[in-house]
Amino acid sequence: MKTLFLKEIASFFSSITGYLIIIVFLVVNGLFLWVFPGEMNVMDSGYASLNTLFAIAPWIFLFLIPAITMRSFAEEKKSGSLELLMTRPLTEFQIVLSKYLANLALTIVALIPTLFFYFTISQLSSHENTLDAGATLGSYLGLVFLAGIYISIGIFASSLTDNTIVSFVLAVLLCFVLYSGFNSIAYLSVKGTIGTFLLNLGIDAHYSSIGRGVIDSRDLLYFISIIILFLFFTKIKLDSRKW
Repeated sequence: MKTLFLKEIASFFSSITGYLIIIVFLVVNGLFLWVFPGEMNVMDSGYASLNTLFAIAPWIFLFLIPAITMRSFAEEKKSGSLELLMTRPLTEFQIVLSKYLANLALTIVALIPTLFFYFTISQLSSHENTLDAGATLGSYLGLVFLAGIYISIGIFASSLTDNTIVSFVLAVLLCFVLYSGFNSIAYLSVKGTIGTFLLNLGIDAHYSSIGRGVIDSRDLLYFISIIILFLFFTKIKLDSRKW
């Protein structure tokens, strides 16, 4: 597993694409935080807050993470190297888990430089208007879990096809439905218990909850369950090659 894990990371940074994805993520967030005028701009709002980062990051990840994961299995299928990979002394789940952990590590690497935003805002804020460290930590944790779900979906989408573009589009659609689709259905047409149930099926409700700085076991269970579910789907898809 370790060899495959390192291979995935090395392949990501072996081309300009890997660096470009991280740079785009940081630049877009930086523009909204510091350059573009409006309520999202830290200087215009007058509040020491990273809410802008945590509000727009899920939407940026909606496109960037599928761009990272789209080659996970699609490229292997297209080149024929998947058959060689399957002959290694690894189970299908170990292969899936190695690729998942590699992509998660890369996403966390992309998040680390955003801590510069945190320290900058902390230095600029007054004593009466300081950053809420608990809420910020919770939001970062929520963002990592959200990225984890997106990655599991992206890997699953990549296992369904040998076309990286199809994998990318499918992953974006699935991530969008899970993040915002259930919310839209609940708000537009359903109320009461069923509406609440639909809201809780979506990522946004749990992401917003954990972003308030309160670590609820129900939110953690939701994130972990969805991740395991899509990793299991990917394993089944790989197993189906033997049928």
